[in-house]
Amino acid sequence: QLQLVESGGGLVQPGGSLRLSCAASRTLDYYAIGWFRQAPGKEREGVSCISNNDRSTNYADSVKGRFTISRDNAKNTVYLQMDSLKPEDTAVYYCAAEPYTIRTMCLRSYEYTYWGQGTQVTVSA
Repeated sequence: QLQLVESGGGLVQPGGSLRLSCAASRTLDYYAIGWFRQAPGKEREGVSCISNNDRSTNYADSVKGRFTISRDNAKNTVYLQMDSLKPEDTAVYYCAAEPYTIRTMCLRSYEYTYWGQGTQVTVSA
């Protein structure tokens, strides 16, 4: 059973930055990795992902140019660097992993099997 643990959330002012980490209990080499978020009263949405089909990275339009996903295979860790944060980025952020090949843009939550517990990100002055 793969375990994922997110960290790095917190309170930040608009325009600030945070880096979220997702530490896995074993190698993520063959997994699709996704970052998702869910704000109160809203559905969970895909933020960014690394495909296990072609190793491409994908971003939601709302975060393109501001967020960057990366991975450190030696540490079994995936990161989400979030810059130029806006109040609308406030949400609980989750990382997810899927061992079977995802042939879509990998931003659909239902395609993922393993989930972390989430970390709160609050963007407020």
